[in-house]
Amino acid sequence: MTRYIFVTGGVVSSLGKGLASAALGALLQARGYRVRLRKFDPYLNVDPGTMSPFQHGEVYVTDDGAETDLDLGHYERFTGVPARRSDSVTAGQIYQTVIARERRGDYLGGTVQVIPHVTDAIKEAIVRDSDGADFVLVEIGGTVGDIEGLPFFESIRQFAYEQGRDRVMFVHLTLAPYIETAGELKTKPTQHSVKELRSIGIGPDLLLCRADRPIPESERRKIALFCNVREDCVIPATDVETIYEVPLSYHAHGFDTQVMRYFGIAEEPAPDLSAWEEIVKRTRSPEGEVAIAVVGKYTGLRDAYKSLFEALTHGGVANSVRVDTRWIEADELETNGSASALESVHGVLVPGGFGERGVPGKIAAVKYARTRRVPYFGICFGMQLAVIETARNVAGIAGAGSTEFGPCDDPVIGLMTEWDRNGEVERRNAGDNLGGTMRLGAYEAVLEKGSRVRSVYRQERIFERHRHRYEMNIGYRERLDDAGMRVAGLSPDGALTEIVERPDHPWFVGVQFHPELTSRPFQPHPLFASFIEAAVKQARLV
Repeated sequence: MTRYIFVTGGVVSSLGKGLASAALGALLQARGYRVRLRKFDPYLNVDPGTMSPFQHGEVYVTDDGAETDLDLGHYERFTGVPARRSDSVTAGQIYQTVIARERRGDYLGGTVQVIPHVTDAIKEAIVRDSDGADFVLVEIGGTVGDIEGLPFFESIRQFAYEQGRDRVMFVHLTLAPYIETAGELKTKPTQHSVKELRSIGIGPDLLLCRADRPIPESERRKIALFCNVREDCVIPATDVETIYEVPLSYHAHGFDTQVMRYFGIAEEPAPDLSAWEEIVKRTRSPEGEVAIAVVGKYTGLRDAYKSLFEALTHGGVANSVRVDTRWIEADELETNGSASALESVHGVLVPGGFGERGVPGKIAAVKYARTRRVPYFGICFGMQLAVIETARNVAGIAGAGSTEFGPCDDPVIGLMTEWDRNGEVERRNAGDNLGGTMRLGAYEAVLEKGSRVRSVYRQERIFERHRHRYEMNIGYRERLDDAGMRVAGLSPDGALTEIVERPDHPWFVGVQFHPELTSRPFQPHPLFASFIEAAVKQARLV
């Protein structure tokens, strides 16, 4: 029997619903249960693929090519369960489905309404493609009271009524702020949030109270009384040093224990959290430190590079070092006309991105890493700019550029118009819609014999996740090879360049895909582990 847990939030956004859902999923897994985690977002975009990182943070891509919310990255990193397209649902998708049904005449001439047509479509999405999981955890985006979220809250209210309360649990995450001038931790925001939730027919079964310090027992009793939950179901969600400590903290406060009790499930055996304890130990007590410069154009918003930051952390764990990630705005390198900001780092990473802004600064970072023999890792756009830098400054192709920025004399990077996906040809052109039209999801690559990356992966064929429109022009391969840049990985048909590297450099790798999306704390991605290992060696040289 599948049980359903809905995680909602109140007071303010960004309290950590995604981490709470991921941590609970990990705790249930540690007790031997199969879990599936899903994110329902009330915004009207079909997906976040066309949204600015400043609006929404990073876009997380699944194996099957869905562009999703970054919380799905938390779900995968904490549980290891690969997310799928069906695990990311937006209001835009729901309304698109309902309107398509209306156009086909599926509603037999009836008036189409939010209730029951929209709410029925949301309920269908809750149970779809769950593969007989023991627990399905569904995070509802936004906060209670948001007008766009009302159909989702109504849907989960109906769902609980129809499935029975013995199969459905409501977990509500709120804020318990500390007012410095008063010297008090306040419970009123939580009370008002629960009141708002109850006004639409949902009574929370468990409260997670976000706080920057321990919540006194007296305040927990007060919250329990005013919010109509048991005191042992008021769980503190206090700050911790690393996100990988969250499952341990929640378990210590009885989160998973109360979930077991709610569903009437025997609490034995206790969860095995030794792997989480080891990860926390290694992040708290590293044997050294390396500095990595991440040169991007969204560095003011860390969520824009969330998976990247975590993958660097995983690479540090693999090498027993702490990674000091230094966020460098590409525009600053361009404005200063100097790469002096890179002089004290042990590795340079240029991540994915779109558009021409910041390109000169990123190319300056590539040149610095190449000429100073500092480990370099280029991801997606970072690989393309490494190709352009080599073409211009080593191969002598002065007009080398990318058609993404407009016409150029030598398009070493160009728009990809067709490619093979699992035996089927997909085609695109410059006039296509922006949403969902990139090369998305997991694709196979064949690694060249004798290449650095083949020794890193220890296998000939790999599958990695993509999100891009432009590719290296394979027609320039020979000239780039003469300039010391080797094509180290290709699509199975040999048409698309997946990886480039410089054999004459201590560690210089560019990849067209996004390896950060598949890195896990317990299984660091091999490229990140190898990159940080090279940075450790670099640190010993300076």
